[in-house]
Amino acid sequence: MSPGEKGLIAVVDAGGANLGSVCYALERLGARLEVVTEASALERAERVILPGVGASPHAMQRLRRQSLIEPLRKLRKPLMGICLGMQLLYEHSEEGAVECLGLIPGVVRHMRAGTGLRIPHMGWNQLLAMRESPLLDGIADHSNVYFVHGYSAPVTPDTVAACNYGGLFTAVVQRGLYCGAQFHPERSSAAGARILRNFLEMDFS
Repeated sequence: MSPGEKGLIAVVDAGGANLGSVCYALERLGARLEVVTEASALERAERVILPGVGASPHAMQRLRRQSLIEPLRKLRKPLMGICLGMQLLYEHSEEGAVECLGLIPGVVRHMRAGTGLRIPHMGWNQLLAMRESPLLDGIADHSNVYFVHGYSAPVTPDTVAACNYGGLFTAVVQRGLYCGAQFHPERSSAAGARILRNFLEMDFS
């Protein structure tokens, strides 16, 4: 893992409307932040957060314009994707048939509306723990968190917690250094703040 400035968190500006609220949530936890739009800033940081709201093709285009795709693919530091940012960690998205960062195996697919369910999935829903991970320390099973999304990642061995909305999908993921939350921790009260703190404090060595 390449060293960065101790305690410095790089928040990638991928054009999502949640950038400011994610930064505010991190600042409330005492984090030192730098909003980044270039690869050199990733080197300065100890950990990286990739927020996102919107469409995968647009977010990948923005990362490409910023010359951030390859640096993120080669990143050997703890990285957490939030909402769309989590989806970008996977190999591919059906949304625009776009190639993503490929840090976590799997394809993000359009959610299917079940009986009485609407897409996008919007509102509070429960986390269902699938395996142990420091990301879930202090978070009770069935904790409610806030979702807004119409695409989702499948449940795989990398899934830490799932959610059920017309079927199970990945709500929290971890594969080595790479973590993600499909929900919005910055809008998810105590449980959301705790998962952000867990990522900031986790030992990835």
